[in-house]
Amino acid sequence: MMEQALQAWVHFFKPLGLNYGFVLDPGELSAFGHGLLVTLQLCAWTIPVSLLFGVLIAAGLTSGRPWLARPLQAFVELTRNTPTLVQLYCAFLVLNMLITQKLGGGSPVTPFMWVVIVVALHKGVFHAEALRAGIEAVPAVTLEAARSLAFSPRQILAQVQLPLARRFALPGPVNNLVALALRFACPALVTILVELVKMTAIASAIAVGDVTYESIMIWSHRDNVLELLLLILLYFGLLTWLVSVAGRWLEARLRMPGYGQ
Repeated sequence: MMEQALQAWVHFFKPLGLNYGFVLDPGELSAFGHGLLVTLQLCAWTIPVSLLFGVLIAAGLTSGRPWLARPLQAFVELTRNTPTLVQLYCAFLVLNMLITQKLGGGSPVTPFMWVVIVVALHKGVFHAEALRAGIEAVPAVTLEAARSLAFSPRQILAQVQLPLARRFALPGPVNNLVALALRFACPALVTILVELVKMTAIASAIAVGDVTYESIMIWSHRDNVLELLLLILLYFGLLTWLVSVAGRWLEARLRMPGYGQ
């Protein structure tokens, strides 16, 4: 049944000049399917890890402690103003080598883990800036009320500032490129997450077997670049659409009355 469906797929696109014959090769089909799964796993890991990094960095930036906030601000500026691919190469080729030499054997950090760490940190600083802006947007009278109830600084951050900040800042992480211009129309946190999903494609640069890498391996000897690029485009389009829909649903759930109307 599956084989007949795949043959029908190949014959359907053949008159259009598109060669999807690789789906009839069990080895290549399996490799492509594995690449789809690895890309999905990268997204599943980098999204929560980047949000965690964002919360921690935002907490440090707004802590009021210069010894903590200033190094973090320098890290934010360095990270968001250098290419992600350069960061990945530095981490994988330099830090990974130093770890290997220090341990005297193989590094415990796999290429997959390096991609998750680097991409999550890179997007985490954008989350942090959006959350920092949200934290600073919390009215002073609200903070005074919390202090009058004997809330500690940690309780104020966890129970007052962050819950309100995520409502203010949710537009930012979704699409950081236009978050300031479209503060209410296109929430920030959701946009950054969409960018994060697309950024996972850099994993192929260090031979992580994601969908981009496996496609390169296939088209290197089949010469069906266009066909595979179309599939990659559709796959990433579907993933980013799902993230965007989830972000808009979350934005609607967390919308503050009187804001963004």
